[in-house]
Amino acid sequence: MSHLPFLSHDARFIDRGISRAGTLLKKWDHDICEGIGLVGVPLSKPSISHSGASFAPETIRKMMNAFTTYSIHDNTDLKEERIIDFGDISMHVTDLSESHRRIETTVEGVLSEHPLMVPLFLGGDHSVTAPIFTAFQKEKGKAGIIQFDAHHDLRNLEDGGPSNGTPFRQLIEKGVLEGKHLHQIGIRDFSNGKEYTDFGKEQGVHIFTMQDVYENGILQILGGSVQELLKEVDTIYVSLDMDVMDQAYAPGCPAIGPGGMDSRMLIEAIRFLGEVPSVKALDIVEIDPTLDFRDMTSRLAAYSVLTFLTGYKNRV
Repeated sequence: MSHLPFLSHDARFIDRGISRAGTLLKKWDHDICEGIGLVGVPLSKPSISHSGASFAPETIRKMMNAFTTYSIHDNTDLKEERIIDFGDISMHVTDLSESHRRIETTVEGVLSEHPLMVPLFLGGDHSVTAPIFTAFQKEKGKAGIIQFDAHHDLRNLEDGGPSNGTPFRQLIEKGVLEGKHLHQIGIRDFSNGKEYTDFGKEQGVHIFTMQDVYENGILQILGGSVQELLKEVDTIYVSLDMDVMDQAYAPGCPAIGPGGMDSRMLIEAIRFLGEVPSVKALDIVEIDPTLDFRDMTSRLAAYSVLTFLTGYKNRV
């Protein structure tokens, strides 16, 4: 027996009754994934403003280790669960259209080979949602979107092209998504142009401002959106732009601003959606780790992954 019992070559292997959530991530080994899967989409060159969001997937993975696997609220430990990590989609160095093509092709292939998987996509900027959703709908049938965002992301394509300001405009104009099947939650004052609010209304987009959220409550709005969507679509895709958060809670967003959601409200929303069987995918976008104070925004994203997984486990 060692005469130095308190020395360890690696403190990570000392058992203190705590499992770090990072251990839930298991590299894909070509087996069929039937639960939660993780795909990194590290693209931020199409951003309207300078963005290091391409660094977010790896940072969010690292931040999983900031949390344990135990939920005191549910009195359940997730340590036996697995999140299959498919790694990151490789982007072209200079060709943005080629990068978007790779995203669509890869997502289509992953969903085709793993039809029972519920994928979580880690962006990247919001431009990645257009190719991801295009592939998602090809594989999953008619789908609607619940979008958390301060912005409409309905800018015209003539000025912006396939940027992070145009993903939903692209989907609508290409006929991939009907405007009435897009529910936008958390749209904020002084963050959009009237032209794009008008365009959304003309297309039948359901627009819920932050004032609507404050007055009616996030769960009431989400319950109504899910009910409304499932009258006409088969599945629901959730797109979480982290700038829906107030700048105090998400300093690592390229487009921060006051008047947004707090962490508790977002966690409540993600937990609710995790429990909805028709929610078949979630993306988390617009986090720039190079701007993030103490990884606050990436930590919230990692917490959201765990919250979604907890809700998913409770599906009936």
